[in-house]
Amino acid sequence: MILVVIGVSGAGKSTLGRALAKALGWTFIEADDFHPPGNLEKLRRHQALNDADRAPWLVLLHRRLQQLDQRRENGVLACSALKRSYRELLSEGIDGLRFVYLCGEPALIRARLQARRDHFMPADLLDSQLASLEPPRDALLVSIDQTTEQQLQQVLRALELEASA
Repeated sequence: MILVVIGVSGAGKSTLGRALAKALGWTFIEADDFHPPGNLEKLRRHQALNDADRAPWLVLLHRRLQQLDQRRENGVLACSALKRSYRELLSEGIDGLRFVYLCGEPALIRARLQARRDHFMPADLLDSQLASLEPPRDALLVSIDQTTEQQLQQVLRALELEASA
């Protein structure tokens, strides 16, 4: 199985993704590590990424997920996957892929982004991410108002319920 923890920057995708991977003993993949240098530079200049910027990044991520799937390995990917088309590309041909959507109030997310240090994503680009966001209909919804431990337990319970169904 592959879990993809999605949401806008500052929602806590990496934190929850790492916690899930550790608890489950699965591989963790940080989507930010796959951005080409040009994307990172654009973000550092406070310029939002567009679909053309994201396309090669999403292809790389899909290839990585395919590798896990072909080896029958379980994994957790932390990735914004803001649009339905992005999620379709990531999941194409991969059985057992599930999305976990971290959602919450923009004010809380903005506060988290403003408190971050040494991260390439500036808080002033949150509005562009929110404008691009197409909330998923087929994901497990997890509130960012919860602690990471509460989020972790919610996802683990959902996986247990799914496995016993």
